[in-house]
Amino acid sequence: MPPRPRHADPLQAILRGRLELLSPAESAVADARAAALGVPVPALMEAAGRAVARAVRARFTPCRTLVLCGPGNNGGDGYVTARHLHEAGWPVAVAALAAPRPGTEAAEAASPWHGPAVPFAPDEAARAELVIDGVFGAGLARDVGGVAAETLRQARRLVAIDVPSGVDGATGQCRGYAPQAALTVTFFRLKPGHLLFPGRRLCGETLLADIGLPDRVLADVRPRTWANLPGLWRLPAPGPEGHKYDRGHVTVLGGPAMTGAARLAAEAARRTGAGLVTIAAPWGGGDTYRSGAPGTIVSDAPLADLLSDLRRRVWVCGPGLGVAGAKEGLPLLLAAGRQVVVDADCFTAFAGNPDALAGAAVLTPHAGEFARAFGAIGADRLQSARAAAARTGSVLLLKGADTVIAAPDGRAAINASAPPWLATAGAGDVLCGIIAGLLAQGMAAWEAGCAAAWVHGRAAALAGAHLIAEDLLDALPAAAGDAAGL
Repeated sequence: MPPRPRHADPLQAILRGRLELLSPAESAVADARAAALGVPVPALMEAAGRAVARAVRARFTPCRTLVLCGPGNNGGDGYVTARHLHEAGWPVAVAALAAPRPGTEAAEAASPWHGPAVPFAPDEAARAELVIDGVFGAGLARDVGGVAAETLRQARRLVAIDVPSGVDGATGQCRGYAPQAALTVTFFRLKPGHLLFPGRRLCGETLLADIGLPDRVLADVRPRTWANLPGLWRLPAPGPEGHKYDRGHVTVLGGPAMTGAARLAAEAARRTGAGLVTIAAPWGGGDTYRSGAPGTIVSDAPLADLLSDLRRRVWVCGPGLGVAGAKEGLPLLLAAGRQVVVDADCFTAFAGNPDALAGAAVLTPHAGEFARAFGAIGADRLQSARAAAARTGSVLLLKGADTVIAAPDGRAAINASAPPWLATAGAGDVLCGIIAGLLAQGMAAWEAGCAAAWVHGRAAALAGAHLIAEDLLDALPAAAGDAAGL
């Protein structure tokens, strides 16, 4: 059978090492700092509009195009886009929601436009073959409704400048109505809303354009959010004289009933590079565990006896454990000062009591488990994850199609490597094992969480559609190789 074709993570090609994610407020700071460094906002606006026009010309043939412009800087980018397309021979008209305020950079950008102007109205958008959305941009202060929403709704094909109007650049949430874009062109650095759903879906293809804003403005912005890619962390590599004990010992606390979950976690830890992996079955199930992979150690010893071995530094607690086992086991592991990866039944066992999770190395709830432990996520997924991490002193992976990895000190990363088919039973157990395997080899908790989320998603992409959790295990070595650039 020929090998499955390998494809690079598309986000790597888009970002090309530019991993920082800037909120709309941080982007405003970057623009202001650029002006102080000799790159004024009008120059950035000219470069932005030119970049949008270039992207449109590369992807579409000349057609009847309507550029919708708001009164702010997003609209200023739109006027520049219209001018460059007009100069290239495209049939372009501009529809202004409101005129830019006199004396502003947006007014300066609008002044050279002398082409057709039409009313900002739904029927004008419906007549156009391509609509370019320069209405509001990412720094939205209010919900999109009324004539703005109705006009955007009529677009058959839409290109968004910065983000589709109505998408909150900080959270990815919709403020009122937001259109579906075929292409979104943004500038300098992505925003969290480009990677968080539903914003990621509504952006369509996303292009990050260089508009001459110098990277040194980041020293003033001091970003705390990143796109989760291998440039953010480095997988551990065994030394030439190392041995299995150098690579750490992972212990997975297993329950007597749902034994498959612990077995998946254990195998993932082994394939991620842990030197030894044990499934601890103090409450029964040892014979079932022994029927699994021969390289996994199984112990029926009491938990207190296993904790007396200080080499058992990293534990997985939760997958398939059962609520009773989680209530008994997790407090003992935390009291013993172990690095614990917490998942599944632990969030049910300590529902409404998040302080009982404090001190874990990594917490890995999906949205439902998060709600049980911490309360509803709300509209700001990033802020919710950060708050829970700060409260518990633990790294927290808020799992989903847009997994957020938050550290107690406020750092956060957004993962985009997971394909839709990763949503399958057992996938979370594999993720726990990957994290534990990396912790055992000495990775810090936040870096281990970030690396595990990316490798997990990458393994799913390599395994292909219709995968089951076991397929992830076979794909982990290749995914880790991709992370290491091998």
